[in-house]
Amino acid sequence: MDKKSVIPIYYQLRKYFESQIRSGQLKPGDALPTEMEIANLFNISRMTVRRAISELVSSGMVYTQKGKGTFVARPRLDKVVFNLNNFYEEIKQKGMVPHAEVLETRITKADEKLAKKLGIAVNTKCLYFGIVISANGEPIAYETKYTVYTKKTPIIESQLKDPLFSRLAEAHSDRSPSSSKKVLMASTATEEEAKVLDIKPGAPVFFMVQHIYDAEGKKIAWGKSVYRGDRYKLTSYEGWNINDIKD
Repeated sequence: MDKKSVIPIYYQLRKYFESQIRSGQLKPGDALPTEMEIANLFNISRMTVRRAISELVSSGMVYTQKGKGTFVARPRLDKVVFNLNNFYEEIKQKGMVPHAEVLETRITKADEKLAKKLGIAVNTKCLYFGIVISANGEPIAYETKYTVYTKKTPIIESQLKDPLFSRLAEAHSDRSPSSSKKVLMASTATEEEAKVLDIKPGAPVFFMVQHIYDAEGKKIAWGKSVYRGDRYKLTSYEGWNINDIKD
């Protein structure tokens, strides 16, 4: 780890393990060292290690088993997988400038509908935020998300603009994200979505619902993202060596 680099240590650690997995030095089913072992090996904090592993879990490259450890996942080549975590980077790669605008954020109490989605009691405190993501000033995606609010930490706007939902959930919950489920559907824009995305009501959109779970399988966050069907396309690559694929 280069501690003098401007690149965050957790990100360097994540890329280190990604390289180990993609090169085959770590194979499906292999166990990663424990958080303590990794922290001692690189002389970094366990919190930094935990964040790197959390991102690896979110990307699907590793998975955790309670009481057993963290293991390298097997690439799923039999189902379509869309990588939406690096939405900002994807926009940049297309030569456009990404921007996130926070439309609203508030502490709210879960009503019956939200309580059911999160598997929590009615009136449980949750953090709500809504943002619009633009490319070159044109709105591309509208996100509305909720996370169980247990840490009572201050709401920092820069965190809300973080494209990785699991990091936001971790910052405001006393439970660490361990896995995520995303469901992608075709839909049409509602009046509200159309207004935010500057399209006509009923226009085609991609609609994604995401649940984030802790190590025990309990939900800690829920959200939805709406992508403009006329300005965004989704491409799927499967396997650990997708960087070697030439379009």
